[in-house]
Amino acid sequence: MESITQRLLAKGSGRPGGLSARIRPSRRDEPHRLLPPVVAWLMANLITWLIAKASVSGDGSHVAYWSTDGRRRWDSEHYLSIAKTGYEMFRCRDRYPNFPDVLCGNVAWFPGYPMSVRAVSATGLSYETSAVVVTEASLFGMFAVLWWLIGARLTWATGLTLAIGAVFPGGVYFHAMFPIATGTLALLVCTAGVKRGSWGIAAAGGFVAASCHPVGAVAVGMLLLSAFFAWQRDTWPVRLAKAGASAAVAGCGVLWATWLMWQATGRWDAYEAIQKSSYQQGGLRQPFDEMRRAYDFPFSGWYRPKGHLPWLVEHGLTAHRTQLWLNAVFFLLVVATAAVRLIRNHRLGTGEWAALILTAAIFLLPFFAGAEMSWYRNHAQMFVGLILVTHMSRWVQVPLLAFCTIQYALLGAMFFSGVLV
Repeated sequence: MESITQRLLAKGSGRPGGLSARIRPSRRDEPHRLLPPVVAWLMANLITWLIAKASVSGDGSHVAYWSTDGRRRWDSEHYLSIAKTGYEMFRCRDRYPNFPDVLCGNVAWFPGYPMSVRAVSATGLSYETSAVVVTEASLFGMFAVLWWLIGARLTWATGLTLAIGAVFPGGVYFHAMFPIATGTLALLVCTAGVKRGSWGIAAAGGFVAASCHPVGAVAVGMLLLSAFFAWQRDTWPVRLAKAGASAAVAGCGVLWATWLMWQATGRWDAYEAIQKSSYQQGGLRQPFDEMRRAYDFPFSGWYRPKGHLPWLVEHGLTAHRTQLWLNAVFFLLVVATAAVRLIRNHRLGTGEWAALILTAAIFLLPFFAGAEMSWYRNHAQMFVGLILVTHMSRWVQVPLLAFCTIQYALLGAMFFSGVLV
């Protein structure tokens, strides 16, 4: 019997219609593997649209989610200005006599996202439409790369992970004219490169992440540490070389931003100068003090919609506070999951190490650097931590999904009502 089976297998392997061809996955099934990330992307847009509709203000005005205006907030204007005309920096009083004597301009924002917008606008689309296209394409790319990183096989664990990604804390900024989706996609690509053993892909992802947003520079640190958990088929000198080279290329994303700002302003320290002059940022902060300032920041005191407020907006005016609690819980769950897997298996996968390091760095960085008005969108890049969420118990995933959905609605209402910047 055994010899007959071996002959059948051998015969089948030599002919297209043989037994081995029958057990091989059909190429016609391959497009269906992309169906879960497509559904996740569509659901993320549907949920966000419903939240925007529920955020109609008391005076009857509302934000049209499908319009470009619905995706714009304060910093969006700076990103669009970089895409249109490049960088500039000037003394505010030179143009606005009644303004405080500080520096003005757009050199506090990195070029990765606006330069992508400029490239898409070459097709003839407006800069505003191009910005939305880049954002939504990046969001779909996030789901697609995450899907590959968690195995590209639909199970309860992977399905719930994608569902959490659709309502990820702070994820409303994945739809806005901000670099958050593009930077997060780059971090996932960087992680995929490390997992796949391709230092070139890892370096390219790190470069884009670092050029999109200061938080993206955490990729440089992760790549440096990758010598200890990645490239394990290579000798130590080669591992160190790959880690160092990929980190150096990623760091060039920051150097590229600095170079563009220098070309426009003549100052290598343009970014640092405007941060210090206009935003009182620079140097290390006491992280717990920054957390308290972030928690207590009076967003609704800056702008409160007039008239009778919808229930969702009324209860979302201070949603940044529950957002901070949820972000902290998510961070701790990721760390705990990594610890459990490390104890049980005595190791973590390459992608899991990368996700753990990036998640920890993204959570902590805003509180060390000082970002009391923007930490919630910076923390959205902890999306990379979903690589470890897929290993959590269903008893953890389901409550996490519920809390993320509620918080997504509250912070989304805060965003679409104009309270959040």
